[in-house]
Amino acid sequence: MDVLKGMRGVVVALIAGACASQAEAQSAAEFYKGKTVRFVVGVAVGGGFDAYARMLAPHIGKLLEANVVVENQIGAGGMLAMNQLMVAQPDGLRIKIVNGTPTLLSQLLGQENIKFDFTKIPHLGLIAAEPWGVLVSPNSPIVTPDDLVKPGQKIRWGGTGPTGGPSDGASVTCEALQLDCRVVLGYRGSAEIALAVQRGELDALYVTDTSAATYEKGNQARVVGIAARRRSELLPHVPTFYEALKLNDEQKWWLDFRAELNEYGRVLLTMPGIPADRLAHLRAVIAKVLTDPAVIAEGAKTQRQIEYRDGPAMEAIAQKLLTQLSDQRKAQVREIVLKKYIGN
Repeated sequence: MDVLKGMRGVVVALIAGACASQAEAQSAAEFYKGKTVRFVVGVAVGGGFDAYARMLAPHIGKLLEANVVVENQIGAGGMLAMNQLMVAQPDGLRIKIVNGTPTLLSQLLGQENIKFDFTKIPHLGLIAAEPWGVLVSPNSPIVTPDDLVKPGQKIRWGGTGPTGGPSDGASVTCEALQLDCRVVLGYRGSAEIALAVQRGELDALYVTDTSAATYEKGNQARVVGIAARRRSELLPHVPTFYEALKLNDEQKWWLDFRAELNEYGRVLLTMPGIPADRLAHLRAVIAKVLTDPAVIAEGAKTQRQIEYRDGPAMEAIAQKLLTQLSDQRKAQVREIVLKKYIGN
């Protein structure tokens, strides 16, 4: 009898806990109904991150039963929007798509005016983590990786802020391949840089393969090489720098370093301090959207690939990447990314 009473107690406790969890989840779901959720993009309209946000917003809104509005907050290569996320009211009504690779790098290097900390920001999940490559004008004399490293070749790249993705990627590529480069900052995003490349104002853009494939498909640009160990599935005809060039160990280290950061790709965040039930509900909604075959197929039509990873997994990756460099390597990366190649 005592055993039976004990078992009944356990069952009652489990049922009570399940009911409490269900009520809590229901409370979070009810909270979002009819609300306006801001889907923040830290770069200008027209680039890859903006395109992903506008594709996903209606699907997220449908599941939340909320009005999800895409909002472009431009400034300091996306850093302004990240800083604002840290101090936003923690009500769960703000989602941000982040170019995680350079944004994480800015924290890793202790860049000035950084007020965010990726170890304290709730992660909702990864949309995709793509390889990056080098894009040039269709009329450029640079056709192959060998052309890129040809002696006497001077290359002007476009960027946003020093750790803005195209910017830091260009600097690392210049160091890895020992190129004669300058990285021109101040552009609002990859779309604006690509336009400058087409007009001949710049020579090259360092960009994700999804964006590069879109530009190449529209005959707006040509992709020269992929800065990863494996070829891009979207651009199988484009060689990697590892294949095309004879690289020493130090050169490989620089390319590998940037490629590891690429694991952090296009990630979705929300504000610190969000109530736990709302965070759980947002994560569940994001997971459902990013694993929906119809949404994945919709993205594939415009070469917006989706490779979902959950929020806790992305938080673990951030923690790993933020502690991977020795002090000596960190100083070297800081010099290369923030100083050596930056100019007009």
